[in-house]
Amino acid sequence: MLSTSKRAVAAAALAVAVGLPLAGNAAAGPTDTPGTAGAQTLTDTPEPPRPAFYEPPATIPTTPGTIIRSEPAPLLLDPLGLSSSLVTATRVMYASTDNTGTPIAVTGTVFVPKTAYIGVSPRPLVSYAAGTQGLGDRCAPSRQMESLIEYEGLGIARTVGRGYAVGMTDYQGLGTPGTHTYMAREAQGRAVLDMARAVKNLPSSGITDANPVGLMGYSQGGGAAAAAAELAGSYAPDLAVKGSAIGAPPADLAKVGTNIDSSLYFAFATFALIGVAQTEGIDPTPYLNESGMDLARGIEDKCVFDLFEYSFKDSGTYTRSGETLSALLGAEPFATAVDRQRIGRIKPNAPVQINHAIADDVIPYAVGKQLGSDWCDKGARVSFNAGVTPTHVGGMLPHVEKSMIFFETRFAGGNLASSCWRL
Repeated sequence: MLSTSKRAVAAAALAVAVGLPLAGNAAAGPTDTPGTAGAQTLTDTPEPPRPAFYEPPATIPTTPGTIIRSEPAPLLLDPLGLSSSLVTATRVMYASTDNTGTPIAVTGTVFVPKTAYIGVSPRPLVSYAAGTQGLGDRCAPSRQMESLIEYEGLGIARTVGRGYAVGMTDYQGLGTPGTHTYMAREAQGRAVLDMARAVKNLPSSGITDANPVGLMGYSQGGGAAAAAAELAGSYAPDLAVKGSAIGAPPADLAKVGTNIDSSLYFAFATFALIGVAQTEGIDPTPYLNESGMDLARGIEDKCVFDLFEYSFKDSGTYTRSGETLSALLGAEPFATAVDRQRIGRIKPNAPVQINHAIADDVIPYAVGKQLGSDWCDKGARVSFNAGVTPTHVGGMLPHVEKSMIFFETRFAGGNLASSCWRL
């Protein structure tokens, strides 16, 4: 077992990695839908008891963003250099929908500064999409912050410090019953947008339709924020989204999978194997041997800091055919399932900024650049920043700082220079 301090270091080191998606197991009914009462995991692995707050009601409101319940969040922010005298933290459960439109319950945390926002607009709201947390319910950001090991606190502290209200979703099935739909494009995007709606519906937030909204995330969160930016115009036209700050987005999961297969980040391939499998309707058992199924079952309760032991494993030893996981992506039914997660086919409803380190060792720089090019081709306004800080983890803090500049400009009604001419 890792000590709390070592876990915190591990979380920071592996914080923002993403994994290789495969395909999924079709839900047989409402009780199999993550985020609903009694949902089971994809591998039928029993989930440990969760706090009562995270148990969805038998009937979930059909209006996305409806607050199901809320409570004061435990003292979360002092380790981030903030204080409860400066910010109010509220844990929420809110209604969202999965990729089929089924109502689900999602949890998250709302942060509202007690100081006034100094800017030309009303206080902005940032819907903040977290990077990779894990699959276990204990990995939910709203729970890890209580345990003082949530690395996204670095970005939240910076954002709250600007005077923004922040809502951070736990995503579908992370905290609530059932398997987290890790790296599933539509489910993640909807959870991010409905988090913003939930903040508006939380009476204590002070956020209304008059407050501008931004979307922000890095790595898994970058993919979720990018998906939300694409979905906002059709799924959430009621939100006044002014821009999206996106870091190291895993927009093309096939290329990401090839890059990390059997690497330091191999364990995260299994996260996505299970998460996308839950969403996409293909049973993984014909493709994984017994060792592979043991791996999948074991990882259902793992968090980002638990996974060093899986690094540099030969993924071919977990498949029935002996092919690597990335090789399976090129054949059906996986290829279609992965292709459905592709980001870049829909024009975002507002300007976007993409921040991506050239020497990213997890999500290839070319993937982020291609996303920018794809959006430019659709007429979007894209500001693209090529980072010089090495590695995927190293690119996170520069992303946060560049995002603050982007949001201040957008919330003031301005634009950063477009990069479309060079993408």
